This record gives sequence, C-alpha cells and structure tokens, in this order.
Amino acid sequence: MFNESIKMAIDGMIGNKLRTLLTLLGIIIGVGAVIAMVSLGFGVKEQIKDNISRLGSNLLIVMSGGRTATGARIQSGSGARLTNDDAKAIEKNVTGIKYVAPMVQSTYQMVVGNQNWYSQVLGTTPNILDIRDYTVAEGRNINDRDMSSSERNCVIGQTIVENLFPEGNPVGKMIRINSAPFKVVGVLEEKGQSANGQDQDDIVIVPLTTAQRRIMGITYIRSITIQAENENVVDDVQAQVENLLRIRHRIRNDEYDDFTVRNLSALMDTMMSTANTITMLLGCIAAISLLVGGIGIMNIMLVSVTERTREIGIRKALGATYHDILLQFLIESAVIGVIGGILGVVLGVGSSYIISAVAGWKTVVSVPIVIISVVFSVGIGVFFGLYPARKAALLDPIDALRYE
Repeated sequence: MFNESIKMAIDGMIGNKLRTLLTLLGIIIGVGAVIAMVSLGFGVKEQIKDNISRLGSNLLIVMSGGRTATGARIQSGSGARLTNDDAKAIEKNVTGIKYVAPMVQSTYQMVVGNQNWYSQVLGTTPNILDIRDYTVAEGRNINDRDMSSSERNCVIGQTIVENLFPEGNPVGKMIRINSAPFKVVGVLEEKGQSANGQDQDDIVIVPLTTAQRRIMGITYIRSITIQAENENVVDDVQAQVENLLRIRHRIRNDEYDDFTVRNLSALMDTMMSTANTITMLLGCIAAISLLVGGIGIMNIMLVSVTERTREIGIRKALGATYHDILLQFLIESAVIGVIGGILGVVLGVGSSYIISAVAGWKTVVSVPIVIISVVFSVGIGVFFGLYPARKAALLDPIDALRYE
C-alpha cells in the first residue's frame, strides 16, 4: 500500500506538471535561500576569525589613557605616558609572555624619485613580525643593531613597493620618510586587508628608537603589543600587566588606571557573537520563504482534493479506509517536500559558490544545515499537507460520487 501510494503521488505530480512545478518552486527557493544565507553567515564568521588571526593570536594591546567609572575614555596620553621601560619591565616580570613589542606610529609622506605616497610608519622592535604574523619576502627584518644605533633602515609592505618602486626589487634602495632618507633593508610578503578593511601591506616598519629620535622627536611610546604563550594564559597575563603598570605608574587603589589593556581574544568573542546573530537573522529571514512554500503546498493540495473528489469517492466505495486516503495525500505532500528539498540544496549550494566567486565574499556550506533544511522541507510538506489530507479522508463517499 505504501509503495502504491508513492507511485500514485508521483503519477499525480507528472500528470499535473505546471501545478507541481509551481508547488515545488516555493520549497526549492525556501531551502536554497536558507542554505545560501546561512552559508554566507558562516563565511562571515570564518572571515572574522581569519582577519583577527592575521593580527596575531593571543594578543593584548596596552595603550595610554584609561576609563572612568562611567566608562568615559580618559584622553590618550593624559597622566603618565607609556615608555619603553614599561615594555621592558613587562617582558622581564610578567610570566606567560612570548613576545613584547612597544611601538609608535603615524602617517608620513614617502618619496622615491618623482613618486610619492602617504603611508603608516610603525616604529617598533624586530619581534613585531612574529606577533603580527608577517614574513620577510626579500632582504631582512630590522634587528637589535638597528635599534641600538637608531639606524635609518626600514622594512616596507607590498603596497609601498607597488606605488614607489614599480621598476622592481627595492632592497638596498633609498626612500625619504618625512624628508629623512632611509634605506630599504627588507620587503614583507603580501598579507591583504585586516578585519576592519585596513590595508596591512601599506606599512613601513622602522626601529623604535629611530622613529622616536629622528622622525617624531618623542621619548614615550603609544602602545605595547603583547603576545601570550597560549590562549589559556591570556587573562592571567592581562591581570599581571595591569598590576605591574599600576605599581610603576604609582596609581593608588582609589585612582583610575591611566592606561587601557585590550584583549583581542575578548574582541574575537564579541565579533563572533555578532556574526552568530547575523547568521541567525539571515537564516530566519530565508526560512520565511520556506514557510511560504509550505503554504503553497497546502493550497495546491486543497485544489487537488477538490479536483479528485470523485476519485476519492470511488476509492472509498471500493473499500479504501480513512487511513488509506490520509496516507495517500500525506505521501504526496512528503514527496513534494523531498524533491523540493533536494533541488533546493542544489540551488543553495550553487548560489553559495556563485556568491563567493562573483562578489568575493567567503561562504561556508555546512553539511548539518543542508540536512536540517531537507528534513525541515519534508516536515513542512507533511505539516501543511495534513489538513488537505484529513479533509480528503473525511469526505463522505456518497457525496463524493455525486460531485461534479
């Protein structure tokens, strides 16, 4: 009986091709939209994770200027400023640290021949490349000797190379930074954009002491980047750093910090939470179209019951029971849900790859979401087919046979 009901359902769908196609479209578009939108949401999450990882993992960033009890930001640089001695003290006294990199930064004009370009100049220590996950493609990194003698050497990113050295390898050549001549000793490998869309290749790295003495004329630093040994010790390292700096800056218990420690692990958690919300919102919006498809199934099945009233009456007169008629129409609804779900998966997965290729957005197709979408489409078909099926099964055979 079950196999016969499936055969009758398929025959009925083939016999009414246009009606079947219109019914399937709602399910196909609904399932496809859910898969495509959720894949896009998962892609956003992966992109956020990748972009933050490019900044370096297990990071803490210490900046001058703290916050009051109301959360208001104290002006950066107010009170005691961060110094290179603070960075050295952190490196020496705080356990669980892998790298420490004090830094200053500002934007200056670069000039090579008749070419000029404005870029970010970062004065820091050699280990910034390990923290930020940069790799030297040509030449070398700045070193401790450059630091101790405040050498006018620099390492540049690919964007600088493209705009100021179009003729080729810039290693060993001179570049003027804020009118001061610097020698290019290294070129970084291309890294792309950061999480906030900033070009990470548009950068010039110079020794910290050179930036302080020969470019900016300052003795303090603007921030300290700290990389912990692993994710498990980040919070402990943050607590140690805060305690050490309060002692060094002579901050009493009733006073606010004159510095701020930002935890990038916490930032990632916040951004991932936001991405999860976006993914859920996209999925819910797409699921509405799947619900509309279910309503379409119910409408078509009601029409089918009306059209097949005499057929139902004949079947009942020949001995078909309430459950036989109910099962027949439920199977028809389920078959529509299954076929629509499978075609919807093809549409959704295909759309995800097309979005990724055309728009350049990262999409991640989730197998569990695909399975859930198909199961849900079948459930939608059965649920919305239940009322028409019950209506057909309750028809009086005599009245059904009289129906014209």
